[in-house]
Amino acid sequence: MNQAKQEDAYVTLARKTIEAHVRTGNLIEVPDGLPQEMYQDRAGVFVSIKKEGRLRGCIGTLGAVQPSVAEEIIHNAISASSQDPRFSPITQEELDKLAISVDVLGEMEPIDSTTKLDVKRYGVVVSKGYRRGLLLPNLEGVDTVEDQVAIAKQKAGIGSEETVHLERFEVVRHF
Repeated sequence: MNQAKQEDAYVTLARKTIEAHVRTGNLIEVPDGLPQEMYQDRAGVFVSIKKEGRLRGCIGTLGAVQPSVAEEIIHNAISASSQDPRFSPITQEELDKLAISVDVLGEMEPIDSTTKLDVKRYGVVVSKGYRRGLLLPNLEGVDTVEDQVAIAKQKAGIGSEETVHLERFEVVRHF
């Protein structure tokens, strides 16, 4: 498969995790031979899965939950492929049609205004009470800060006119 040959270690790990889980139901062990930072670093990670250009699953963590980025990828890849409530679990027939990306999140930074957002550079977290919504940066079809905040509010179940606490973050996106 041509796409898999061009993937970096982050995406390859997510793909191998999804393939093993769909075929066997098993959780893979963290493999040897990954870049050292994948064993040492801790961060929130989002795994996004597309099929034929359309979203097929996306699950992640705002901050580190697992002991390493590698383990964060494994757990979130399984969740994105089988537990995203918007989609049915991925099937074996779909495996060779998937495009996968892995976003490693930077630190959350509180901001006091949407003027400090840039849809291409920053993701956003909106929160009001216990409701919290996140939108990754640089997403196709999200061209304005207003769109970005509105979608994040919608995901959190926050009304469009409600005032929210804003945080921004950067990501390193792996394809």
